[in-house]
Order: sequence, then structure tokens, then C-alpha cells
Amino acid sequence: MTPKKFYIASPFFNDEEIQAIVKTENILRNRGFQVFSPREHTAPEETPGTAAWSHKIFEIDREGIVWADCLVVLYWGNYSDTGTAWECGYVYATGKPAVIVHLGDSSNLMIHEGSHTNLKGLDELEAYDFESMPRYPYEGKMY
Repeated sequence: MTPKKFYIASPFFNDEEIQAIVKTENILRNRGFQVFSPREHTAPEETPGTAAWSHKIFEIDREGIVWADCLVVLYWGNYSDTGTAWECGYVYATGKPAVIVHLGDSSNLMIHEGSHTNLKGLDELEAYDFESMPRYPYEGKMY
């Protein structure tokens, strides 16, 4: 099955991370895919930092993973946003594929071994064949 609906897992806490996730949203949408990006989903009815806000955001994001056919992970190396790491583990447990886009120079083995494939940067994501979903092992420094 060719995935048509994608969840983007990525931190978006600084300008570099935001630029990468915006580019990823555009790459996937320009290819005709549907995209769920947590960066675009908020809970305006809740006050950020409250328990109600936390619960609402968690449910919105979890439902996005359930909706998606595939997870695209922007992975910055062994430094990892804990939310992104949780999303990787959750999607692995569902049996859905995770496409890891390596943007850093190292990887935690739980991320690359738990993925369907490993890409080196956004250019490889743009060219990736989602019809045949080839598998590429991670090559680089690992922990």
C-alpha cells in the first residue's frame, strides 16, 4: 500500500527546526499527499501549560498518528526531542512505517532500527519513492 496520509514528527522549538518542518510540509503536500503536522494544530480553547491544554494536545497528536499511513520523522541525531521519540515508538507499535530523515550526524539505535527506512536530508525525502518504499539502513555514528 502506498501511503497517502503523513504525520510529521519533529521538534519545532527553534528557527532551524521550524524551517525544516515547513519545508517537509511543502515537500509532501507538493507531491499530493495529505499531511498532519503538529506544528499546525493547537488547542486555542485551552491555556498553554495547563493540564487541560496538555491533555488536548496529546489527544490531537495521537489521533493524527492514528489517522496517518506513515510517519515522517525529522531527526536531529542522538539529541532527540522526547515527544518525537515517543511518536516514533508509538507508530512502531502500530505497525505503520516510519521514514527517518536524518538531519544530524548521529543516531540512537532505537530510532534507526525501529524505522522502515533512513534518509539523509530533505533532498532525499523529496526524491523518495513512496510507491515502492525502498529500505535504506542507517549509516553513520550511532549510540
